[in-house]
Amino acid sequence: MEVTYMNGAGNDFMVIDARGKNLDFSALAVELCKLTGADGFMAVDHSAEADFRLHFYNSDGSRGEMCGNGARCICRYAFERGIAGENMVVQTDAGLVPGRRISENVYRVLLNLPGVLDVNRLGTVSYVELGNPGIPHAVMEVSGLRWEMADSLREKAQALRHNPAFPKGANVNLYTWLDETTIRLLTFERGVEDYTLACGTGSGSTAVVLWAQGRLPGGELTVKNKGGDLKITVEGASGVVTRLQLEGPTEVVKTYEI
Repeated sequence: MEVTYMNGAGNDFMVIDARGKNLDFSALAVELCKLTGADGFMAVDHSAEADFRLHFYNSDGSRGEMCGNGARCICRYAFERGIAGENMVVQTDAGLVPGRRISENVYRVLLNLPGVLDVNRLGTVSYVELGNPGIPHAVMEVSGLRWEMADSLREKAQALRHNPAFPKGANVNLYTWLDETTIRLLTFERGVEDYTLACGTGSGSTAVVLWAQGRLPGGELTVKNKGGDLKITVEGASGVVTRLQLEGPTEVVKTYEI
């Protein structure tokens, strides 16, 4: 079996072409992610609704609804293997995700729109679910956030990850403003149970919260994750998001024969 190790702004994945194969994806996710310490596992499958189907699993073997950086990586994987063209649609558990090749390394996807948006779910902590069923995200501002603060914030992030205010658990997104259109973001991911170098849906969810609060009037946000920068564009009216776009780098790191 050929396994491709990829990352999107540092968010890393083990990827296979599973079309026509009967495989235990949960078990594969656990074993393959151990090889590199990857955040997740993705399998490409046939789809009657889109160019291809994405099966996404976290490194602990739990199935995920969707992954923004994973979707960007899987678009590159599909294009470079002739599975889809430069413009494509990916079927995910959270809904259909259009993707586009911008350049050799840069890919853009339209994230699923918020199915739930509650800017005051837990005091100053907002809650967003992207898609239906949605990917759950808790969003909290941490003034002066720096990467080296991660360990001191771990207990708080873990508590929010399992807080009963979030019925499915939540990815926890901690952010601070760097300027009026740029934030620094630190994400503690459900299923990985640790910080990751980037989170695409977390970046999108944070942008949605800021837009809904009226703090992102232009709708464009640069998100500085530890693994790299992502660009989010939010469009909407009357408090309703109608378009949510994620753009950023992808990398093919290595191919394994397992």
